[in-house]
Amino acid sequence: MKKEFDVITYGRSSIDLYSANIGAPFVDIKAFNAYVGGSPLNMAVGARRLGLKSALLTAVGEDQIGDFLLHFLENEGVETRFIARKPGSRTSAVVLGIEPPSNFPLVYYRDNCADSKVNIDDVIKANIASTRLFEISATALNVEPSRSAAFYAAEVAVQNQVPILIDLDFRTDQWHDPRAYGVTARAFLKNSTIALGTEEEILATMLKDPDQIKIRNQQISAPEIRGDIKGAIKAIMKLGIEALIVKRGEKGSSVFLKDGMIIDVPGFPIEVVNVLGAGDAFASGFIYGYLNGWDWYKSCRMGNACGAILVTKPGCSNFNPTLPEVMSFVDGKGGF
Repeated sequence: MKKEFDVITYGRSSIDLYSANIGAPFVDIKAFNAYVGGSPLNMAVGARRLGLKSALLTAVGEDQIGDFLLHFLENEGVETRFIARKPGSRTSAVVLGIEPPSNFPLVYYRDNCADSKVNIDDVIKANIASTRLFEISATALNVEPSRSAAFYAAEVAVQNQVPILIDLDFRTDQWHDPRAYGVTARAFLKNSTIALGTEEEILATMLKDPDQIKIRNQQISAPEIRGDIKGAIKAIMKLGIEALIVKRGEKGSSVFLKDGMIIDVPGFPIEVVNVLGAGDAFASGFIYGYLNGWDWYKSCRMGNACGAILVTKPGCSNFNPTLPEVMSFVDGKGGF
């Protein structure tokens, strides 16, 4: 049966205010550029720019920031009819500093945010059976009603044999307890086909002891988690997924398969301007390859290329590459 969409992504959406003063400490920022963001939004835009038909399942407030997001998405060709307006809630916002090569402080404004109000009725309207792939970012699991809506969406996907990709997307300050993230993510992984995350996110998924976690800075979204990464990967694979993809930044990526095979995929050396959003660009490229029937290596190589291009840019969705741009980049770096 022909599907209406190649991918539906579910979760966060926001206005992103990026420092216009690249290299300036956060306290010395004089101006910000207004972009759009949120992992699922970034992936929907990235996939669309590569030529896939994408839709976004999220929510915005009845505010001008919501208008800003919808205007951008409509211009990009991303399907917006599954984006609900939530009266009494606000569209999310993120404020980010850019201090390359390694300091990118950010602050989330998500109190009473609209995308956390996505509910089961919103999922029903989205008709998950109509897509070839369903992607969810794990921050959508942090509170109700978006959490139960996500599990309902997973049920529908499984019933209709729609593969589920979960972006582990661990944002420390979005959970009342990091162990709650682990418990919830592990429960959702049992429904999932593919998981995607960094080593820190994989460790956080298996976190049971709070003494294992050390927060470097409350303004930084990812924690420093110490633990047995090999053991965490094995434990996640036992939950039943087909593949776990580990994002390793400039080192590329690795694929762990349920038959025990490990595929290491090299990255593309590049000068970094801003790493934020690179993982979402990777996911867009990977999804493109996966849905086009490419093997794991080539799909991840495509993801690596999209991520490498994005780290040379000052923002996320607004700078996702097109398919000709990615292919030209790959050709110039020795091909797949």
